[in-house]
Amino acid sequence: MKVVVTGATGFIGNYLIRDLLDRKLEVFATSSNWGRAKEMDWFSQVSYHAFSIGDDMDEKTVCFFEDADVVIHLAWQGLPDFKSDNHIHLYLKQQKKFITQLTTLKIKRLINIGTCLEYGLQEGGLSEEMPVCPVVNYAIAKNELRLYTEQIESSFVNRTCWIRLFYMFGEGQSRKSFLPQLHQAIIEQRETFDMSDGEQERDYLPVQKVSEYIARIALNQNAQGIINCASGKPIKIRTLAEEFIKKMDSSIQLNLGVYPYPDYEPVCFWGINNKMRGILNEEV
Repeated sequence: MKVVVTGATGFIGNYLIRDLLDRKLEVFATSSNWGRAKEMDWFSQVSYHAFSIGDDMDEKTVCFFEDADVVIHLAWQGLPDFKSDNHIHLYLKQQKKFITQLTTLKIKRLINIGTCLEYGLQEGGLSEEMPVCPVVNYAIAKNELRLYTEQIESSFVNRTCWIRLFYMFGEGQSRKSFLPQLHQAIIEQRETFDMSDGEQERDYLPVQKVSEYIARIALNQNAQGIINCASGKPIKIRTLAEEFIKKMDSSIQLNLGVYPYPDYEPVCFWGINNKMRGILNEEV
């Protein structure tokens, strides 16, 4: 089975490639950074192609995807700047062009990666059946790509999936993310760590689990449509930080209330994961 992963050198992609190789699949990996890919421990075990989603794409550059049984599309430009106008005015156009070109290559199944930010400012448990109302440019663009993919999904032999990711953590995460910043403060033996009030609730999974769930959903031809990839168990950010500090055996103190909450997220939300649990046939 030929499985192609875009964004292979990213945070999730790196773990996903390892998971797919453990399943003894024929893995093809793409990313825009050949130098970084060459440093990965999986590089010699995959067929790799340096590939950037942009205006210069043509049929010749995407032929690497020809006859793929599954394409898992992780790549997206311009992150982690969620508010950039480029998501709507530039990247969305390029992403649509890429998806359109895939329809000409006899690809059997397409797995797109979405975001919980598509739900906008809705509070509480969020399910796939709920209408979406994204407010930040990245999520608006992602949702537009989902709608476009749904219009052309008949071009693929098997139905497409749109996996909405919530939050995750693990080694290799962006240094700008919450837990890596806290980790760095602990390593530097700072006395305090500045953060928000920490009362907001979020839905977290280890990145290893996220990559496992993506792989299993991608390989299950009965899985289709929108699927929340979430724990279903909300946790307060303050509690998350306190548990991490305890695990690190640190005495650092949380300096609460320094930063405001993001204006593009609700205070409390988490993913309802009944659909994913049904697909995986297990407790998550």
